[in-house]
Amino acid sequence: MLISALIFGLLGSFHCVGMCGPIAFLLPLDRKNSAKRVLQLLSYHLGRIFTYALLGFLIGLIGKSLNLFGFQQQISISIGIAMILIVLIPTKFFNRYNFSKPIYKAVGKVKKTLGQELKKKDPFTFFTVGFLNGLLPCGLVYMAIFGALTAGSAWRGSLYMALFGLGTIPLMTTAIYLGNFLNIKFKQRVLKVIPVVVVIIGLLFVLRGMGLGIKYISPSENVALPKISTKYNCH
Repeated sequence: MLISALIFGLLGSFHCVGMCGPIAFLLPLDRKNSAKRVLQLLSYHLGRIFTYALLGFLIGLIGKSLNLFGFQQQISISIGIAMILIVLIPTKFFNRYNFSKPIYKAVGKVKKTLGQELKKKDPFTFFTVGFLNGLLPCGLVYMAIFGALTAGSAWRGSLYMALFGLGTIPLMTTAIYLGNFLNIKFKQRVLKVIPVVVVIIGLLFVLRGMGLGIKYISPSENVALPKISTKYNCH
């Protein structure tokens, strides 16, 4: 299922350009020294990926705990169904309930710090901006976090989110160098494809949780538990 992380990243980067593009465009890159500019941009992407990997590690720990209690398959099915419902349920329904209100203050602090960092030009500025950028609310990131939850371990959850971040790099980098280079019609077509991909991946999560014994798609999750002997030798 790790391949789904790259798919989310590649397709989600079209969304990222729209949401995070303004921040990326304001990066104080060195326009005179190309080598230095590449290093600055790399530092920015590393900051984002570090945040995603950290979130994946923490979510993966939760997933590992659920796996130990035998809930991994149920979680995979539940997350798959949730992905599908989020796409199928009209946006107007979600607009009635402001789920993100409790974290508004935290997001406000992140944005304020971002604004302060964008004015600096020290070596750590770009990594810090990338790190904070990764903390901003994003629907595609939430979807990737769902995937990390089913990874089964902290390191796999971290890897899942890191792959998601890697998938966003090509288009984000191109956008930073060339600006708003994609025409509106092309963006609209890609944005229409994203929900379809989310539904397909949601179905894959459901199949994975069902443990039908299909290699790579729905492997059996039955784990043989060690047998504990109840016989004791008395001397």
